[in-house]
Amino acid sequence: MHLKGDLFGGVTTAIISLPLALAFGVASGAGAEAGIWGAILVGLFAALFGGSTSLISEPTGPMTVIMTAVLTTMMAKYPEQGIAMGFTVVMMAGAFQFLIGTLKLGKYVTLMPYSVISGFMSGIGVILIILQLAPLLGHAAPSGGVIGTLTSLPDLIVNLHFSEVLLATLTLLILFYLPKQYRKYVPAQLVALVAITLISVILFDIESIRRIGEIPSALPEIVLPTFTSDMFTTMIIDALVLGTLGCIDTLLTAVIADSLTRQEHDSNKELKGQGIANMISGFFGALPGAGATMGTVVSIQVGARSPVAGIIRALILMLVVFVAGSLIEPIPMAVLAGIALYVGISILDWSFLQRAHRLSKTQTAIMYGVMLLTVFVDLIVAVGLGVFISNILVIERLSKEQAKHVKAISDAEHDDVPLNDKERALLERAKGNILFFYLSGPMIFSVSKAISRQHASVHKYKAMILDLSDVPMIDMTVGLALENAVKDAIDAECEVFIYCPNDDAQNQLKKLAIKDLISQERFVDTRTQALEEALNIVENVPFTGS
Repeated sequence: MHLKGDLFGGVTTAIISLPLALAFGVASGAGAEAGIWGAILVGLFAALFGGSTSLISEPTGPMTVIMTAVLTTMMAKYPEQGIAMGFTVVMMAGAFQFLIGTLKLGKYVTLMPYSVISGFMSGIGVILIILQLAPLLGHAAPSGGVIGTLTSLPDLIVNLHFSEVLLATLTLLILFYLPKQYRKYVPAQLVALVAITLISVILFDIESIRRIGEIPSALPEIVLPTFTSDMFTTMIIDALVLGTLGCIDTLLTAVIADSLTRQEHDSNKELKGQGIANMISGFFGALPGAGATMGTVVSIQVGARSPVAGIIRALILMLVVFVAGSLIEPIPMAVLAGIALYVGISILDWSFLQRAHRLSKTQTAIMYGVMLLTVFVDLIVAVGLGVFISNILVIERLSKEQAKHVKAISDAEHDDVPLNDKERALLERAKGNILFFYLSGPMIFSVSKAISRQHASVHKYKAMILDLSDVPMIDMTVGLALENAVKDAIDAECEVFIYCPNDDAQNQLKKLAIKDLISQERFVDTRTQALEEALNIVENVPFTGS
């Protein structure tokens, strides 16, 4: 039993979660209450229904950025229904996650090039930083998201509120410079939250500083799903983005947890648990969440080894709302903005940013491209283009390598095909009238051009041998290219022999018209047989090709 470790893990992560949940709630525009209830509900139900023993789930920086954009869009179009529509998107995102888990697609979620993930996460970090600039300067966030904030920045700087800038600066100083020996016992975020709140109460009037205000010590109100016909498509797209990001965030964190605990999570069960948690969170008007790296790592380090830690953490946060809610009221908005900005800086993939240019110029360009598209255009466009371009580059690289395994020879002097002495002697006797066409390795669609190039001169030969003995699988596109090679050979009155002992490759040939183009006798059992029969034709049939 790990009850003691789970208890310490729950208490520790509750302390860490409180300032972050409040900061993310305010940053999202939904309010501190939505943030803390998101931490409670997502954390509780993900622990109950998830597939990881040690994962701590709560609102995260990336999820908050998406949620901010969703709420901003919905509120701009429908001031009265916008909030309800935003949380309906959260429920839809949860349903999407549950569906991904049910369809057992969890293992495919994180199959993305690292340059795309890095650029996307760094872009999220930049967005979170930019969105905190207005609160740091003592203003409410302007409309228009990133572009709106950057456009308004000169005016925000001119009209800054010195007292709130001071509080935000002190917050950041604590977060960056609190000595490591103290961080072992108490998180820097909590130190900043408590210390700067006390300073703000002592030095400034309550009314002169923008503060959180009252958080109701009761369960949040239920939000019924709300849709409009003109926004339905937008809501679906937002839900897919939010749900996909939650899946990626969660499963990457689960992998980190596995490496620390030497246990293996169930990705599909975890996604179903995350889906249930986010559906419930949206139903109660709370922020969506995902697996949180910092909370998970800290929980494991203090001894947590079961979902009990996540349950204890949620119960402690719930106790804070019901019993100590009045202590949260005087917290300055500037402090929460400082904490959110610090999280944004932490999200930036500094490790890859510093050395990407030394690793690969192409991957560096993709990473920066995805980051800029994430910040200034659209998240889906950023990831979609990043994955597409990365895959195209990988396919190009693979096709160049695979093309080396497509070889056509007509004499025995070449050493790059696996012929024994007898087979080389038979090929040598043909005096250049047999085209020996050898393929090896998995044949994917990118190799079709190489096949076309190699058989282009088939009209010069009396016989062609297609050796597929080392081909485990044939892609449909490659199959069609081979079919064309056989057709061209037949048109040039060149006899074709095929050696294909692999069952999977044979089945693919059966699905094409190749077996109808040549007689069954032309499908030989050995390479030697193919060479002997081809040589027999060469030596007994006069050549009529051009």
